[in-house]
Amino acid sequence: MRFMADADRQFDAHNYPATTSELIEAYGETKLDMQNGTETLGDALGRLAEETHEDSESAKLAARSAVSEKAIGRKGYSDRDAPTVGEARDDLSF
Repeated sequence: MRFMADADRQFDAHNYPATTSELIEAYGETKLDMQNGTETLGDALGRLAEETHEDSESAKLAARSAVSEKAIGRKGYSDRDAPTVGEARDDLSF
């Protein structure tokens, strides 16, 4: 995910184990530019319970799981759903 590139680099350079609070203190101001707005890494991690991350992959997964709806495109959208009543679509499948 491109919006997490800066956070990923920071997590990779961090010394582990590290708690959620330590990561927020160190990188909480990192800005995440998402499809529908921005938030900070601290905002995302602040939604989680305190835990100890053993490595950068654990920290990255936690951060990705906690970003807000701003990270998704159109909420509830799927181009794989059947058209609804009154909706016209010209789907092209490969």
